[in-house]
Amino acid sequence: MHTNSEIMVFPISFFSALCLTSAVLVHPMHVSVTEIEMDEKDTRLEIMMRVFIDDLELTLKENLKDPSLDILNPSKLTVDQMMTPYLGAHFRIMLDDKVQAIKYLGHEKDNEAFVFYLEVNKVKKWKTIQVQNDIITELYSDQSNLVHVTWAETVRSLRLTRANPVDKLSFEPAN
Repeated sequence: MHTNSEIMVFPISFFSALCLTSAVLVHPMHVSVTEIEMDEKDTRLEIMMRVFIDDLELTLKENLKDPSLDILNPSKLTVDQMMTPYLGAHFRIMLDDKVQAIKYLGHEKDNEAFVFYLEVNKVKKWKTIQVQNDIITELYSDQSNLVHVTWAETVRSLRLTRANPVDKLSFEPAN
């Protein structure tokens, strides 16, 4: 695990530009970007996860043992039916060491990526968030899952990999 002093913080715009640039080109790297934002008014975490379609399709072909799977034109299960259990096994959030129930809301296609929408409801004030994100790492050893957490205009980021699929951020106020 990284300590907070080892975590590099980048503006969201850098990663948005990275995703846009990567979506236009044939992406030579394997990356997903997840943004988690605390909505204090509605007491929930709003989660948006962007994943390249081709990488996800190959992963689900292996995971579901369905070599003919066409994720853009699925014949057996919908994308949502495939992703609900997959994300349940590969994406978890803990607040102050308590596992949170993540609700899958749906997805949309955006160029060469799917954007998945999730949320955690009834969130009380917390000091630490631990994120597990090991999507696609079973297929690609170089997969990086970037996670940006925003709370009260503070953004902290993680880079999760096959070797380091779980990490924790602290949002404790400075004394």
